[in-house]
Amino acid sequence: MPSYKNRKCQITKKGIKFIDYKNVELLEKYVTKYNKIIPRYYTGSSLKHQKQLSRAIKNARYMAMMPYTK
Repeated sequence: MPSYKNRKCQITKKGIKFIDYKNVELLEKYVTKYNKIIPRYYTGSSLKHQKQLSRAIKNARYMAMMPYTK
């Protein structure tokens, strides 16, 4: 069983200040193959960035940049 306890926030490591809904390449890394948002205990992202990610993914879906399902 994999351990996810020592994961660090990849968004902080990359130095991203704001997560934009138009950055679809970044957002696709945080959804599953069925386009469900990956929870933060798997990704290791901080709470602040996870909230920004989920809001950006939902906005991108609404703007038809990402599909709701596959």
